[in-house]
Amino acid sequence: MSYLRKLTGTKCYLATCSTDDAEVWAQWDNDLAVAVPLGDEAFTLYPVEKMKKILQEIIDKQMPVFNIVTCAADTLIGRCMLFQIDHVNRTAMLGMVIGAKDHWDKGYGLEATHLLLDYAFNLLNLNSIMLGVYAFNKRAIRCYEKAGFRIVGRRREARLIAGMTHDLVYMDLLASEFQSDMVGRIVKQ
Repeated sequence: MSYLRKLTGTKCYLATCSTDDAEVWAQWDNDLAVAVPLGDEAFTLYPVEKMKKILQEIIDKQMPVFNIVTCAADTLIGRCMLFQIDHVNRTAMLGMVIGAKDHWDKGYGLEATHLLLDYAFNLLNLNSIMLGVYAFNKRAIRCYEKAGFRIVGRRREARLIAGMTHDLVYMDLLASEFQSDMVGRIVKQ
């Protein structure tokens, strides 16, 4: 499948979504190893038809939701998004998943995070990006810290999974703490 590139890094690029992505997205959201760290996706059923409707809504509303695609093979490996965007206060929440488990721990999440932050800070002109991650998701926390996020708080025992409670860790990053990777290069030419 051919993807329309929006922001490109060295390992991956962010691309527009299509309803053709529904089957792959549904596979990720129905895989507990992928879905449990995300939250609601773990207990929600995602048939392909439901995912097509979700993707169509994303397209119709022009929501800032992107596919994460490898540069080398044009393989769809994940998705990332900005949500709860507040243009008055210039804030948003960030969400991301590398759904293709064979691409975990290879730097794709970090690069996709940088690309999405570049979009948020330098194209949408936002000032503060926040995210929530479960404390047991050490891989994601390390990735976000490498991207520059700082822990700003936690909601204790926010999630009950398999009889165990887990904290929700809140992290944020300000525009003044981020260096543009792609957009900055374009305007400096």
